[in-house]
Amino acid sequence: MPDIKLRRSHKLGLPKARKLAWKWAEKVEEKFGMECTVIEGDDSDTVVFERSGVSGELQVAADHFDLHARLGFLLGAFSKSIEAEIEKELDVLLGQAAAKAAPKVAPKATPKAPAKAKRKAT
Repeated sequence: MPDIKLRRSHKLGLPKARKLAWKWAEKVEEKFGMECTVIEGDDSDTVVFERSGVSGELQVAADHFDLHARLGFLLGAFSKSIEAEIEKELDVLLGQAAAKAAPKVAPKATPKAPAKAKRKAT
């Protein structure tokens, strides 16, 4: 059986990574008909997912995600496109989380040039 292995580092910490993993699980359940189970631990969580032809785990840690999926014979022919779709979904969620975590910086004020004095015609 073909395997898909992905690792994504992040700086979210475990509480935010857990929330992100839950979103990912909900998304793959809805989009791909997966059945997901979350096993919470002290230092990391595991999202176990499966459906006909696919099974795997997403390890959720404070600084990274590790995904390992096993594809059955029929889906093995599509492993590259399936891997690309999984990467895209995970990267989109990580990108959204990073954008929310980024500090809000107000744009720098640019000094205005002094207004030209108008002369009265005499």
